[in-house]
Amino acid sequence: MAIYFVYAIKSEKDGRIYVGLSSNPERRLLEHNSSDTKSTRAFKPWRLIYKQSTGTRQDARVLEKKLKSGSGKEFLKTL
Repeated sequence: MAIYFVYAIKSEKDGRIYVGLSSNPERRLLEHNSSDTKSTRAFKPWRLIYKQSTGTRQDARVLEKKLKSGSGKEFLKTL
């Protein structure tokens, strides 16, 4: 059973925050910075600002949705 992480990355170009989930957030960050991922390519480079492990993919999805909400984004901006 894989461990899932919810992660937040911040654009060094304009400060925007992207939230996602992955079983390997460090590898995913490399992908965001090196590939042409449609949703993030225009805002490279990115840096990891938050990472939290969860029990299951379903748990990660719940936390991801919370962090994408208004209060979740406000929390991430304080980091």
